[in-house]
Amino acid sequence: MREEFWKHYALSELNTKEWEALCDGCGQCCLVRHVSEHEVSVFNIACELLDIKHSRCSDYHNRLEKVPHCHPLTAETVAQYSWLPESCTYRRMFRGEDLPNWHPLLTGNREQMRAQGITVSPSAVHVQHVPRHARSLHLIKTKTLE
Repeated sequence: MREEFWKHYALSELNTKEWEALCDGCGQCCLVRHVSEHEVSVFNIACELLDIKHSRCSDYHNRLEKVPHCHPLTAETVAQYSWLPESCTYRRMFRGEDLPNWHPLLTGNREQMRAQGITVSPSAVHVQHVPRHARSLHLIKTKTLE
């Protein structure tokens, strides 16, 4: 990877390794959400492939085939996903913002972000443990879309 690549290159200029390194591993994009034209509701319910303890996809390379509602995040699609959390590094870079001070690229590990409660671990529950009729009990927030 190029040194401090996030400071010198646009999302579209990153190679695959750099792109993947930008992911802070919070797991928030793997939470169940309901997106309508005007708002997004986020639930503390994890995708069936999310390893909640490590906030990582358990089958990242096959996720798009296994989970039909999984969205492939690319430099071209970041703008479309207004439901990404405000802390998302891809979203921040798209808006011209710096990495957050807790980002693993800056700290060398995920401990600071875990200490600040950025990851979904340990509070999220897997989707198979929550009946559809009980999802409202796991609502984290509703956000009006721009």
